[in-house]
Amino acid sequence: MPYTVKLIAGFIGTALLVIFVVGLSHSISTGFAGFWGGFPFMVIIIVVLAMAIYDFWDECVRRRKP
Repeated sequence: MPYTVKLIAGFIGTALLVIFVVGLSHSISTGFAGFWGGFPFMVIIIVVLAMAIYDFWDECVRRRKP
């Protein structure tokens, strides 16, 4: 797959994941669970999003030497 297509597709997919998960975390924290009820979920989400962003950088942005 060409570099530009991979970069754009990876960015769109990662951005959609980030928007969805942050919105989900926000709705849990402001809803019935409250901040402390949603805090463990927020910690998990931070770790998962860090891994997703690193994977995007590793697969799409970084150029490997042949």
